[in-house]
Amino acid sequence: MARYTGPKTKIARKFGEAIFGDDKSFEKRNYPPGQHGNNRRRGKKSEYAIQLAEKQKAKYTYGILERQFRNLFKKASADTGITGEVLLQLCESRLDNVVYRMGISPSRSGARQLVSHRHITVNGEIVNIPSYSLKAGDVVGVREKSKSLTAIENSLANSSNVYEWITWNPSTKEGTFVAVPVRLQIPENIKEQLIVELYSK
Repeated sequence: MARYTGPKTKIARKFGEAIFGDDKSFEKRNYPPGQHGNNRRRGKKSEYAIQLAEKQKAKYTYGILERQFRNLFKKASADTGITGEVLLQLCESRLDNVVYRMGISPSRSGARQLVSHRHITVNGEIVNIPSYSLKAGDVVGVREKSKSLTAIENSLANSSNVYEWITWNPSTKEGTFVAVPVRLQIPENIKEQLIVELYSK
C-alpha cells in the first residue's frame, strides 16, 4: 500500500499541530519546516491553498489515501446529514481509528498494523481490513492469542482517553462502538467545511 512512511514531525510542523499524537520533536520546533524556519516570509495563502491544506491534514490524521478519501466524501455527500460532519463520522467509524481510540494502540498507524496482522476481532470474527466501517453496537476486541502482546498491554496501560461513544472492558480486552460520534465528540481540529468547499468546486 502507498502509505506515507516519511518523517511525521515534518508533516506535523507543516500543519502547525501534532496531528500524529504526542511528539517531543514537534514541541521543540513547532514552526514550519524548511531552511529558514521561522524567518522565511510566507505570503498570504489563497483560499484554495487553505482548503487543500485542511484536506491534506485530515488525510494524514486518519491515514487515508486520496482515492479512499474521495470515496468517503461521495458517500458523505449522498447522506442526508451535514456533509462535512458525516465525512468525519465515516473516518471515525473506521476500524483502525476505533482500535486507536480504545487505546489498544498508541497511534493510528500502529492500529492499522494490528488490524492487518489479524490481531483484532469484530463481533468475535477476525477482521483484517483497517477501513472496515463499524456500526453502532459492534464489539471490537483483541484476538485471544494476541491478548498477551507486549505492545498491546503497554498501550492499554498508558491509555487514559475516554470517549462517550466507546465503552472498554479491560478484563476481556473488548470494547463496544456504542454509537457514531456527533461532531462535538470528535476531538480532531479539522475544519471540515473547507474540505466540502474544496471538493464542491
